[in-house]
Amino acid sequence: MANNTRRDFIKKAAVGATGFFIVPRHVVGGTGFTAPSDQLNIAGIGIGGKGKSDIIYASVKDRERVVALCDIDPEDKKNGVVDVRKAFPKAKIYTKFRKLLDEQKDLDAVTISTPDHTHAVIALEAMRRGIHVYVQKPLTHNIKEARMLTEAAKKYKVVTQMGNQGASNLGMVKLQEWIDKNMIGKISRTYVWTNRPVWPQGIAVPKPTDKVPKNLDWDMWLGPAKKIPYTSAYHPFSWRGWWEYGTGALGDMGCHLMDIPYRTLNLNYPTAVECSVGSVFSKMWVPDYIPEGCPPSSQVVINFEPTSKNPVPLTITWLDGGIRPPHPDLIPPDEDMGQKGSGNGVIMIGENGIITASVYGRIPKLYRKGEKTLAFETDTKENNAEPEHGHQRKWIDACKAGFESKEHRALTSSFDYAGRMTETVLMGNLAVRSYMLRRKVKEDSYEYYGRKKLLWDGDNMKITNLEEANQFVTREYRKGWEVKI
Repeated sequence: MANNTRRDFIKKAAVGATGFFIVPRHVVGGTGFTAPSDQLNIAGIGIGGKGKSDIIYASVKDRERVVALCDIDPEDKKNGVVDVRKAFPKAKIYTKFRKLLDEQKDLDAVTISTPDHTHAVIALEAMRRGIHVYVQKPLTHNIKEARMLTEAAKKYKVVTQMGNQGASNLGMVKLQEWIDKNMIGKISRTYVWTNRPVWPQGIAVPKPTDKVPKNLDWDMWLGPAKKIPYTSAYHPFSWRGWWEYGTGALGDMGCHLMDIPYRTLNLNYPTAVECSVGSVFSKMWVPDYIPEGCPPSSQVVINFEPTSKNPVPLTITWLDGGIRPPHPDLIPPDEDMGQKGSGNGVIMIGENGIITASVYGRIPKLYRKGEKTLAFETDTKENNAEPEHGHQRKWIDACKAGFESKEHRALTSSFDYAGRMTETVLMGNLAVRSYMLRRKVKEDSYEYYGRKKLLWDGDNMKITNLEEANQFVTREYRKGWEVKI
């Protein structure tokens, strides 16, 4: 109740009781000055790596108060944790997120930039307390968690944003404009690809041979996953390639790249998914079987029904591990299909032309037969005056304006959108994990029975033609780490 009262005060601080505006704060404190009563109290949970920029950008150049910081290794210099602590010397330091949320009674908003498997449990703990949340991509570790966070945002009326910052890039505006103007006609095929993984993947399960670093809370890092001895093969980054903690190349880049067709074509839940994956052979004829880890490469095909933006069925083909789609004839053979040197890209193929873009919607290009190529240079100052931190700043402004505000409705990745899109990305992982399902036929001989086109009932979160695949809609949680609204 105290939090809600304080937030109402922040929203109404510029208006007097009689309805007249009081003296603007910049008159008293100078241009750019924000009165303490108008500042949000924010905290960062997971402040190394991407978490460093998330909390720094969310503070909007110290416009807001960073009152607390939480990380499982508060003395980590290598990944930026110590740098963040130096940037906010007045912030109280925690290693346990629940303790932070319990003790910081005046907390308004929190950034969550931890490994994928802990996103949902931390976000739900904050949302239940009425705290606004900014959660790194992918929104969650599995499909059911994404649905739960979407429902929780509505229930607790908190302002939300997922950290796929390219969604706020001006290149996305240009892409949407081309689609809305029907510049390439009906689109039936889209290809999305990445150079990920750029970490060890498709390898044997690492053995726990290391000692736990002095200041690392390993149990907190494991979170809902099974309790195992520490190994440096998982922390701080290579966890992405293991299903217990990460979501592979799809989870790492899918919410950046698949966001482009999903958003511009107004897609909903997919109807079907199928895949094939790369194999690793340590001996002749028999591929390595590592169900605990993501494969070295994969191709995933996801099917969608027609929408108001695209009146024909659509397939999105995802490619990772360095695999790229064929080069369309309409694109000059010497021209890169995505952003030069990035290793990532999107191609949307329509009946009258092709649209391409790279990660974060950068440098979208339009190709039409017999016409000069149109390119929107998003990296120039003129066209991209709103860099990455605009994504976080707009979330902060919406937190001040409130759940029902136009600022919240204008956010590009609030959970009502980001939840559905994340579910679609994670459908690819459901297919990849189902691809590895097998049963023994005879000695050293197995039947892989999940290698089929899987039909999806989005409303009920269920594969309808392979019951065993539904185990990957959610996960098993360690006691005390269950997710609940």
